[in-house]
Amino acid sequence: MAGIANIHKIPELRNRLLFTLGILAVYRLGCHIPVPGINGTLLTQYMAQQAGSIFGLLNTFTGGAFNRMTIFGLGIMPYITASIILQLLGVVLPYLEQLQKEGELGRKKINQYTRYLTVALTMGQSIATAFWLMNIKNPPVVTEGGFLFVLATMMSLTAGTILIMWLGELITERGVGNGISLIIFFGIVARLPSDIGQTLTLWQTGQLSFFTIIGIALVVVAVIAGIVFMERSQRRISVQYPSRTVGRKMYQGVKTHLPLRINTSGVIPPIFASSLLSFPMTFTSFFPQNSPYWDWLRRALYPTSWEYNAAYGILIVFFAFFYTAVVFNPIDVAENLKRHGGYIPGVRPGQSTSDYIDRVLTRITTVGALYLAAVCILPSILVVSAGVSFWFGGTSVLIVVGVALDTAQQIEAHLLARSYDGFLGPKGPKIRGRRR
Repeated sequence: MAGIANIHKIPELRNRLLFTLGILAVYRLGCHIPVPGINGTLLTQYMAQQAGSIFGLLNTFTGGAFNRMTIFGLGIMPYITASIILQLLGVVLPYLEQLQKEGELGRKKINQYTRYLTVALTMGQSIATAFWLMNIKNPPVVTEGGFLFVLATMMSLTAGTILIMWLGELITERGVGNGISLIIFFGIVARLPSDIGQTLTLWQTGQLSFFTIIGIALVVVAVIAGIVFMERSQRRISVQYPSRTVGRKMYQGVKTHLPLRINTSGVIPPIFASSLLSFPMTFTSFFPQNSPYWDWLRRALYPTSWEYNAAYGILIVFFAFFYTAVVFNPIDVAENLKRHGGYIPGVRPGQSTSDYIDRVLTRITTVGALYLAAVCILPSILVVSAGVSFWFGGTSVLIVVGVALDTAQQIEAHLLARSYDGFLGPKGPKIRGRRR
């Protein structure tokens, strides 16, 4: 507790935390401002029947805003989808690839393109959502459909997503932690009390046995413990710096290590995969009803189907490798070691070092990718098969634990920078985030 109390002794950190909490409060306020022309009570009743579908997953990520169809109903998913598209295009388009190498100026330009694409994607998704709402006939949730309703829905949802995007950037710039991740984290956490209450209600009414509840609790605890262990795990490559003379000073050789995280990509792969899979589901409202092909597609996009979970796992593995390749370049690491006189014992500097690091990184990324897929898929299948709300899935737990570890690590970095001990005190271990 002494470490936490030190937060109040640092004005900058205190102000950053208060600013972050204030922005998150604004976000939660927007989650209760409804889109005009919708009967919120009937929509909530209809969405209660869709808890195990993709709509239940969207509702979890938006903190309940999708169920009530508020101005934040689409959440931050269009922005994440736009980021994915631009990162993928950066591999094949020379112009975007050049921007990625231009440092801060290039990053600002890519962020600008991401915002533009976010607006376009949000407008398309909001129009599709308006048609989907008008097609709900039992019960009819739209009081009066037509062009004006579609226009009002498009403007409301688009403005809401843009506002969330801006709030997330404000947190990243002036608060603590990654703004986009914290908004998703806060949306998931905000749903926990009501979802736990619904689960206990199922137990009280006899739909779930006491032993089933205990089993679910053990699964959740085991998943959390496994996530914490894997997120803190790293492969350390020994690095040797020889003795050297600079001017009249003699510097002794140094033995250190290059830490490679088992999960370098963090929570990005499941967020990206969820966003991509939720995007086509939004547009199924345009597809014909009572058609064998389109009905199969709708069933395949449900989180309880094997098709969805297979696609989800494949996308998680793909994005784990893709994002790791984006944020960690073995060639640059090898060049930096060579430039400063460092080398890996038994490995030649230069290309051989780069190949060695790449081999090690590939092996541990394979383990990390399979771990992410297992955490996100297996608990969800087990819990959904038990008839429990989808929030118990590993994706939500992974995001909550991962973002909490990253935010705590950033707070501790502020404390240590000012000669204060971390959360665990002077004798406790330091919190390690996923990336250095």
